[in-house]
Amino acid sequence: MTDMKKIVPFYYSLRGNTEEDKILLEPVKYSLQCNDIHLYRKITKIFNYWFKVSLDKFQPIDEIVQMAYNVMTLKYLNLTYISLFLKANAFRIRSARNTKFKKFMSFFLRRFDDIQDEAIVRNGFPVTHSVYGLHNSINAANYLQLITCEKLINLHPMVIIKIFIEQMMEFYTGQGMDIYWKENFICPTEKDYNIVAVKKSGWLVILVVKLMKLFSAYEEDVLSLASTLGLYRQIYDDYSNLRYDKDINENSYCDDLTEGKMSFLIIHALRNNPDDQKIIIIQDILRQRSKNIEVKRYCVKVLESYGSFKYAKEVLDELEKKIRTEIDRLGGNPIFVKLMDDVKNNLLKTRI
Repeated sequence: MTDMKKIVPFYYSLRGNTEEDKILLEPVKYSLQCNDIHLYRKITKIFNYWFKVSLDKFQPIDEIVQMAYNVMTLKYLNLTYISLFLKANAFRIRSARNTKFKKFMSFFLRRFDDIQDEAIVRNGFPVTHSVYGLHNSINAANYLQLITCEKLINLHPMVIIKIFIEQMMEFYTGQGMDIYWKENFICPTEKDYNIVAVKKSGWLVILVVKLMKLFSAYEEDVLSLASTLGLYRQIYDDYSNLRYDKDINENSYCDDLTEGKMSFLIIHALRNNPDDQKIIIIQDILRQRSKNIEVKRYCVKVLESYGSFKYAKEVLDELEKKIRTEIDRLGGNPIFVKLMDDVKNNLLKTRI
């Protein structure tokens, strides 16, 4: 008899209706393929080099981490959908008598401007909702989130759910502050950026560490390393977004500028050159959320003239050194070292 575990994808529910799950979770299957090159696809294997969690526990943890990341990837659609609905009822919301209700709803109004068109890509692939449609993608994300909880309960019901909720809240608070800065055009301090960056990009690494620790005798503290890796990854993403020349089109080239994002390099430029005439131009570009390639190229040149790329690279080098020192302190980890070598090589390939 064929082992069903070898046939049924790990992200299917435990209900046993595989035909239904195949239909409902097709957007998830696509999203997993798109994210196959992502750092988080390797993170469980990297940390298990130290924790040595048994296969019967490691496999569900690895599956949970993959699902959690893809829930976050797809969940953006849910907020976008809410945003569209609320914008259609904006006047009614703003004229509401309940002040708390108005403040709560107005927050959602500022979350996302619109659904990105089909030219927008993620990791070189069209975004999921441009392939499968908005409603299918939203439903798949919500369903996957419940399946993730279902698997968590099976693994270790009391403690794991608490850890999972804590880290999900870290992500949402980090993401929320990032959106708040962007939508209100607030330039945070570098210290505040670092705190939020760890929440946004470190939550899943910290989740991996905390889950594995439940099933391991390994006693060394690796949470500091997890947080540093999260910060490194966020600054690396900010740097790469403005430095790479690949996939040039109006939507994907330097799309952080189009989003009006307060990225690490933008914060450096705004904080260190507050009265410079060119800063006013950068501020206007961010506010207008320009898609024009030449406008964005001009912004990149200004950032270069301010030394923002140089500074970001120096910070990345320092964080890399800190990560490698921690790896050595913990007794070494060839998988982790290989990852850092690959990331460093990618940085060297960027436009200088």
